[in-house]
Amino acid sequence: MAARDIDSYLAGVGEPKRSTLQQLRQCVLDVIPDAEECISYGLPAFKVEGKTVAGFGAFKNHLSYLPHSGSVLPALAADLAGYEGTKGSLHFPVDQPLAPALVNKLVTTRLRELGL
Repeated sequence: MAARDIDSYLAGVGEPKRSTLQQLRQCVLDVIPDAEECISYGLPAFKVEGKTVAGFGAFKNHLSYLPHSGSVLPALAADLAGYEGTKGSLHFPVDQPLAPALVNKLVTTRLRELGL
């Protein structure tokens, strides 16, 4: 059911944002294939053992990766040089997907933080 919720969210997002976010979704699922897909705070998210590990969203001028933690992005500051964002969101261009290796680092950092 929740995967359909993410499908519905993505269906409402225009191109190229939709394709870029679909690539991000697949990268997250490549790292945590058994994750529960859901909507959290109105945006697509991924949970493992009931704990939110990652999420994403489309905004007017950028896309965001959401680690659902205030410490993941600061911990990877060197890897994120050149990106903008906030303490809790990584912003990236609507037509430039995050590199799979970077998504892997973001997700695994959060998993370690949660002890998963």
